Amino acid sequence: MSRPDNGLPEDIREHMRLMCDIVALGFQTDKTRVATLLLCRDLSGLFYPFLNVRTAHHPSSHDDQSDAYERVTRYYVSQLAYLASRLDAMPEGEHSVLDHSCLLFISNLWSGTRHDSSKVPVLLVGGLGGALQTGRVLDYHDKGDDNRKLCSLYLSLLDRMDVQLDRFGDAATRLVAL
Repeated sequence: MSRPDNGLPEDIREHMRLMCDIVALGFQTDKTRVATLLLCRDLSGLFYPFLNVRTAHHPSSHDDQSDAYERVTRYYVSQLAYLASRLDAMPEGEHSVLDHSCLLFISNLWSGTRHDSSKVPVLLVGGLGGALQTGRVLDYHDKGDDNRKLCSLYLSLLDRMDVQLDRFGDAATRLVAL
């Protein structure tokens, strides 16, 4: 990988790619295996002229059924795909860095139009060293609030990383079938 120019990129697309590259480099060199990557705040005023979207991110989210907001959402998911493909291309033993990692992609709302966070989309990518069964869709919507807490997901993931906690946040149980 060539060294990027000094300073922050002016183009948000270059900046986001650089942030993904930094995470990938940290994982590849085993400097870290834990990273948080916030590409955009939920109250963001970012504009996306390269997506032909005329409204800022936050106002676009208030019309979450619109074509403009779908384009913004697809762009962010493409950044996850970029990071995952970078990790998948990095050999680690007989597998890849992605096979030994877990990327968690999440939104803080289900519907920006209604400010509804009663359920949120969560996407896990990577096998966590074989600890995660991949290629599935798990729907916890009808399991009841006590059986679908996000902190229960975190507990389940921590278990698979050999970090044992009795509770995390508002959860003391793990997600069933994760």
